[in-house]
Order: sequence, then C-alpha cells, then structure tokens
Amino acid sequence: MKKLDLSGMFKDTKKAFIKHSPEILTGVGIAGMITTTVLAVRATPKAMQLIDAKEYEEQRELTKLETVKAAWKPYVPAIVTGTLSTACLIGASSVNLKRNAALAAAYTLSDTAFREYKEKVVETIGEKKEHTVQDKVAEKQVKENPPSPTVTVMGKGPSLCLEPLSMRYLNTDIASIKKAQNDINAQILSDVYGWATLNDFYDLLNLPHTDIGDKLGWDLDNRMEIHISAQVTENGEPCLVIGHDNPPKYLGDY
Repeated sequence: MKKLDLSGMFKDTKKAFIKHSPEILTGVGIAGMITTTVLAVRATPKAMQLIDAKEYEEQRELTKLETVKAAWKPYVPAIVTGTLSTACLIGASSVNLKRNAALAAAYTLSDTAFREYKEKVVETIGEKKEHTVQDKVAEKQVKENPPSPTVTVMGKGPSLCLEPLSMRYLNTDIASIKKAQNDINAQILSDVYGWATLNDFYDLLNLPHTDIGDKLGWDLDNRMEIHISAQVTENGEPCLVIGHDNPPKYLGDY
C-alpha cells in the first residue's frame, strides 16, 4: 500500500494558501463582520438588562461612562471578532498592494530591457529591416489568431485590422489609425499629467476598454509611434496590423 506523502500535501496546501491568501483573508473578514453583527445584536438585550440593574441599584440614570462600564462585557465576543475581521481585511489589502507593487516593478524591468534590446536591434540592422521583422511578427499573429465567425469585429471602416495588444479585430483604415495616434500625442501634450492611456487609444478606435488599459500608456518621454503592417488572412482577406515602435509602458495607478 502506497504511503501518503503528508509532507508534499502540506507543501501544496501551503502554496495554495499563499497564492489565494487575499481571497481567503477577504472571505474570512466578510464572514467575521457578519458574525460580529449577529453577536452584537444578541448581546444588546443582555447589555440592556445590566444597565437597568445598575440604574435600579443606583436609583438614578447612569452617565455615559457608567453605562459603558455596566454594559461592555456582553459585547466582548463581538469586539474580538470585529477586530480580527478588520485585521483580515487590512491584511488582504496589504497582500494585494505588495503583489501589485511587485508586478509593477517586474513589468518596469522587463519593459526597460525590451526597449534597450529594440534600440540595439535598430542600431544593428537598421530601422527598415527592424520593420521587416515587425511585419513577420504581424504575419504570425494573424495566422495564429485568425478572425472567425464567432469573433465580434468592432468599429466601422473598409479594412479588417488586428489590434495585437488585446488580440481583437476591428474594421478601420490607415487614416483613422494615424489620426488616433496624432490625437493620443496631442492629448499627452495638453494633459495636466502629460500622459494618455491605452484605453484612451481604444476609445479612438471604438474598442471596449480592457482591465490593464488604464495602467498602460504613453507619456512625454515615450510618445506613441505606430507601424502599420499589411497582411492577408488565411481566407485571403487583406488585414492591417497595428505595430508599436514605442509600445505603451506602465503608468501606475493614476
């Protein structure tokens, strides 16, 4: 009979807990708050009895401080669960903040490395050949992510177009894409913070927002530069692909 690997099970359980600790802490915190409310409601009749008994003993109305002293004990369980629940919710928020900070740092490092690598590629083979490489990448993207009848194509325009950052298709034309680029760069110059988000670009293309779209974008040091590649789908339909000479970078939580 095969023995149970308790050590392995413990490690797997520990990993799962660490991975899902924000969700677990949030769930415990919410459940604790509900329990706190129930305990507080149940404690109130007992507390009222203690107050009445103390007032009968003193033959007068109690002051606020005396009322608290007379009635606090029944509320101890509610106070304890409320404190622990608050700690769980704060802990969940803290874990999420730390993870988001770590992800932001990791993205910034990889983004910097990518930009340095791309600069060296352009220096080595030239901008024209670098665009040829981009076109090959665009060709592969269309081939591996072809439009299908089940995919909703957004927007209006004469040409099919792939937006590769979100892998969505839309109908547009080169002039509209170039205008969107110019509008984004104009927004960067006029905006009080000097930036424009990826979702701002999607608005101009009539595409729905994405979750990450408000955290990525362009600023005064990294303005939008688009390279449009002309490709053909597997069905023979012409398809534009939006490439980025300056990809959007992490802007943070504005």
